[in-house]
Amino acid sequence: MIQLSPAPARLPSGRRIYAIGDIHGCLRQLSVLHEMIEADLRERPVPAALLLHIGDYVDRGADSRGVIERLVHGSPVPGTTMLNLMGNHEATMLDAIAGERAAGTDWLFAGGKATLESYGIDPEGPRDVWKDRIPAAHQDFLRGLILMHRAGGYAFVHAGVRPNIALENQAREDLLRARQPFLYSEADFGAVIVHGHTPVKTAVVRHNRIAIDTGAVFGGQMTCAVLEADTIGFLTAEPMDPPVSIAHR
Repeated sequence: MIQLSPAPARLPSGRRIYAIGDIHGCLRQLSVLHEMIEADLRERPVPAALLLHIGDYVDRGADSRGVIERLVHGSPVPGTTMLNLMGNHEATMLDAIAGERAAGTDWLFAGGKATLESYGIDPEGPRDVWKDRIPAAHQDFLRGLILMHRAGGYAFVHAGVRPNIALENQAREDLLRARQPFLYSEADFGAVIVHGHTPVKTAVVRHNRIAIDTGAVFGGQMTCAVLEADTIGFLTAEPMDPPVSIAHR
């Protein structure tokens, strides 16, 4: 049973959101979390359940291809609808496979080698094969990712926001890559921001933000925040794959 605590915002009655932090190719942990969500829904049914992934599906971990394949056909958890946010790693990957040379170099440095290997592509080989060797359905999935989802008193983004700018006016780069001044800001952002991108040891709940990237690819847990009414709880999947050196994050 999930231990529930008071949350810094609330959702409308009858709605529950399961928000999963950064995945980075850690398919086995993701699958365990999906199984835990399915079990929670059997024990605690709710009229409307949303499965939301916060972004960074690819890079660094062992099975980026498997992660996308798990999500590309729709929600893998019966009884839920699904939304998927874009992370900075997906944005860089899309630019790289579109042929942008600088993005390709950045992608390889930031973990793209592991993604290419999961597709059976030699990362040291020619780059012009990337687009043809990565399934079109997977590329369509990446292009269909969204930048923000708002529900009740929450806004879900990959990285963060810029303080003192309305949510509807936030820049794409901040939504995908923000760290400072967002992480140390005490400002009211217009909603409680649920985000990943910056790894933390355990989920962080503050009055204006909730951080759920608990560093699965670096040997940490993978975390799912469970939001309902004015409560919050967490599901966690323990480390399974060999961690990536934090020096290469």
